[in-house]
Amino acid sequence: MQIEIRGVEKLSFRERQVVTLKEMGYANERVARQLGLSTSTVATLYSRARAKGYEVVIVIPGHNLGLFGPDEEEE
Repeated sequence: MQIEIRGVEKLSFRERQVVTLKEMGYANERVARQLGLSTSTVATLYSRARAKGYEVVIVIPGHNLGLFGPDEEEE
């Protein structure tokens, strides 16, 4: 599985860090500890990033979903 953030070029470096961790499911408290920020700063950065607009896309190869047998190749 691969996570892609589209529109990331609109975000600051810190916003990218926060978005990545938040979209991975981490709570503000965990993100704050990880990045050495306050929880209110994390919330602000996440809010700003969402306002700038980005899209998270999860890429899952077909073989991981059991859609292809061992002898079939993905095109």
